[in-house]
Amino acid sequence: MAAPAMQQPSYLLANLKMDSTTKPFLQCCQELVKVIDDYPAKELHLIFPWLVESVFGSLDGVIVGWNLGFLQACSNRYNIVMDFLNPSGPMMKLVYKLQAEEYKYEIPVSFLPGPVKVSIQEGVLPDCPLLNNKLHFPLSGLQTLSLALNPFEYYMFMFASSLITPKNYSLGQHVSSLDSAYFVLVDTYLKYFLPTEGSVPPSPFTYKRGSVSPPAPRAPSVPFAGYGIHSTSLLKRHISHQPSVTADPAAQEIWRSEALLQVFVEMWLHHYSLEMYQKLQSPQLALLQYRLSMSSMLCQPLTPPGSGTLDTYQEPFTPTEEHVLVVRLLVKHLHAFSCSLKPEQVSSSAHSHTSPLEELKRVVVHRFVQQKLYVFLQHCFGHWPLDASFRVVLETWLSYIQPWRYTGEKTNPQTDQNKGVPEKWRFFVQENLLMYTKLFQGFLNRVVRTDLVNVKNALMVFRVAKVFAQPNLSEMIQKGEQLFLEPEHVLHHRQHRCFLSPGHGGSFLSARQPVVTDRVFRVKSHVYGLEGQDCQYKQMFGTELRGTVLKLIQIIDQARQTAKKISDQSAEVAANNSFMSWFGMGSPDLNYTFNGGEVDDTGACVKKTHEFLERSLDYLCQIFRLNAGQLSQLMATLGSGQDDGNSKQLPDCVQGENGLILTDLGRMQVINGLRRFEIAYQGDPELQPIRSYENAILVRLFFKISSLVNERFGGHMDALCSRPDFLGQLGRHYLASPEAAADGRRRSPETRLTAEGYRRPRLSLRMLASYRTLLMLLLLYLFGALFSFGLMSSTLLILTVGFLYGLLSCPVWR
Repeated sequence: MAAPAMQQPSYLLANLKMDSTTKPFLQCCQELVKVIDDYPAKELHLIFPWLVESVFGSLDGVIVGWNLGFLQACSNRYNIVMDFLNPSGPMMKLVYKLQAEEYKYEIPVSFLPGPVKVSIQEGVLPDCPLLNNKLHFPLSGLQTLSLALNPFEYYMFMFASSLITPKNYSLGQHVSSLDSAYFVLVDTYLKYFLPTEGSVPPSPFTYKRGSVSPPAPRAPSVPFAGYGIHSTSLLKRHISHQPSVTADPAAQEIWRSEALLQVFVEMWLHHYSLEMYQKLQSPQLALLQYRLSMSSMLCQPLTPPGSGTLDTYQEPFTPTEEHVLVVRLLVKHLHAFSCSLKPEQVSSSAHSHTSPLEELKRVVVHRFVQQKLYVFLQHCFGHWPLDASFRVVLETWLSYIQPWRYTGEKTNPQTDQNKGVPEKWRFFVQENLLMYTKLFQGFLNRVVRTDLVNVKNALMVFRVAKVFAQPNLSEMIQKGEQLFLEPEHVLHHRQHRCFLSPGHGGSFLSARQPVVTDRVFRVKSHVYGLEGQDCQYKQMFGTELRGTVLKLIQIIDQARQTAKKISDQSAEVAANNSFMSWFGMGSPDLNYTFNGGEVDDTGACVKKTHEFLERSLDYLCQIFRLNAGQLSQLMATLGSGQDDGNSKQLPDCVQGENGLILTDLGRMQVINGLRRFEIAYQGDPELQPIRSYENAILVRLFFKISSLVNERFGGHMDALCSRPDFLGQLGRHYLASPEAAADGRRRSPETRLTAEGYRRPRLSLRMLASYRTLLMLLLLYLFGALFSFGLMSSTLLILTVGFLYGLLSCPVWR
């Protein structure tokens, strides 16, 4: 667990721990506020790790803490917690009070994200500016490494970790929503430390030395090479040009914004597989042999990069919906923060007049989140379940690739859609080319395997198609692809430059790189930095992907036709299921289901599905420039391969030992509603669920009677039905199960042994429990009463008529 470097007995800590278990929550918070105000930093230093762990939970998930992810605004604790954890509240005051004394708190490396942890244990310092000058190397070896963080970094680390740490929640707790205390706090911290207007508020706490001090500069004795060598932090760079620290308060306070952003990015986005980890190693780092740890590795041979546990490492991390929602909040705010850059600062080349906050706005998206968000989204695209919950990942992606939505300008959505993407964003599109092209290809690979008759899946296709169909966007993407595909000789005179990957140079806000006017170099640097020098780029508007798009258009058209059939069928069912269905005169098939759709995909939902798919087709034709003639020819080709009876055929399958087995083609046909098995109850007919048009008491009573008869006379029934003469035919007509006569009808797969068990001849009285049958018998008895027939006479007449009807319908007469 995280703890101060030197633990001493503290009576204050013991009393606070006791009070937290015995006193009400409000009283505990009030006493904590008083302790923070009255006690010196020396005493507060000892309670700080315990307090942070009590609020956010432990890193191993054993301690849940205040459970901020489940704390809703309707809770009595909500306002108390928000006031206590507010950026200007008591907790942050404690952080600043300890920051002024330059205390350090340790985080075991084992609690860092997987790729960072494994890399450090191999003796390689990963591409993570948060680790600069913070690793402690114990004599026992690399396995016990820890990270020494200042109070502000430690607080933000624990806050960010609480989102991704699995915890032992009690039963009955629901998932957190967008109005949870945690989500609101993330939004509050982002707006406070990364303001879109004004500057970062100074620390409200003043110590005798002056203002709260920033982290110490990087020491030259860090035992790792090849990382952060040529850089200084943004704060250090600006302070070095000024006569005193107090000359520019903004420069002194900007380090908090950088530290918060580094912690959030590293903890929430630094999760990927070994293959992706190796791709992200820049050419510069790949050529360097990193130094290993001090004492434990001196006597061992040097280990080349990429060996050992890195070769077998695979990140098992799977983000939750809450995690992705918070990442989307981060992306949206960073876009708004970056777009708030003053126009004169965007075009200004006078670096000395640029404030630290304005410099941060200029580079925050490219230097902080581009690389890791791309990896995060690619991981989600490849591992997220094929269901509607993927919407949160989709919206995060769409938020990133549309920064023009967060400029703060009030626009009409309809006018904005027709207006298109402003020309000034062409450089953003080109320098984030893979975000548009590679992830679009990943989306296509997912969507062709999903059920587009489901309105939620159809909506996702519509959202993506609508975004990429914005005027000018496809042209910008094409221009970016053309720049990347420029001949390699364009770059030969720049061989002394390496393709820079984000994160190099310690602070993301290190000294500005020389202005590169060649767009070709920038696009190639972006692609190679994310995919590696040996990547095989697949063009979004190339021939190969165009074939996938045409396949998607066919699937959309098929799903659209299926949705129309579902709509027609649901209308028919609604018309048939009238009051008379209570008597069994409607559709009696409980197993009836719409092909390709879910339970909620009826009525209005099906109409929405049809609308989404219709508009998606139009948008895809705009994006890939398909005219009406090409689309009509494609649909005609699709229509010629199908006929009206095609939907009644079985899906493509092969005969297995226990029945039919779907092939890959058959699965695709079932998913998209092209073909289906005739779904029907295939168990014992006597054990079917009691229907709404049956009397439950009579069903159970007749089942017991028929079971006794079948058990006692089962042998005689078998002998009767096995006879080849007229009596045998008559016995099979009355006693054989209806399913036995349906051998020619192919339904969904089932085992032969199971089917043979309940198709033996037997007596069934269940039809007498139907309200329809009871109503008909009542009417017949009333009709007999009108003609002065008694109860016995009417019964005998009914049995005689029933026997004659069965005799005439017997197959022997056919």
